[in-house]
Amino acid sequence: MKKLRQPTSLRCFACGKNNPLGLKLEWFNDYENKQIETTFTLSDDYCSYPGTVHGGIIATILDETSGRAILLDNDFNRLMVTLKMEVVYKHNTPTNTPLKAVGRVIRDGGSRAQVEGEIILPDGTVSAKCTSLLFKIPQAVKDKWGPEAEEWARTTPKVEE
Repeated sequence: MKKLRQPTSLRCFACGKNNPLGLKLEWFNDYENKQIETTFTLSDDYCSYPGTVHGGIIATILDETSGRAILLDNDFNRLMVTLKMEVVYKHNTPTNTPLKAVGRVIRDGGSRAQVEGEIILPDGTVSAKCTSLLFKIPQAVKDKWGPEAEEWARTTPKVEE
């Protein structure tokens, strides 16, 4: 099954291609499972305790992944911001290990949405999860994006009907 790659940014810490300190993650729409996903491995540069990914990095990945779930319908203008996020750390998330993050929409109310995300270990164990409340980005904020908006538009896939 073909998965549609989601757009990227220039400077975003999570997906920005021009951010030398960023994670440079890529997300794909998984229509069969009604979720978005990314796979990645984090080096010890992102650790807190030796061999353990820092909780703030985990929260960042969950925030971006769950927030991007609202884009599963291919309307990439629906990008939202997080108003509230609750993270539950269930197990240690190891560095230097292939990981997967998935995001799903729980409820979509148009200008607001409730979403969830998970970090999944190679054996299928969920190491961390979140639930978040999203809100539509005000146009006044979008108007200040400049080159970021151009990159987002450039990397937004053309969806065939």
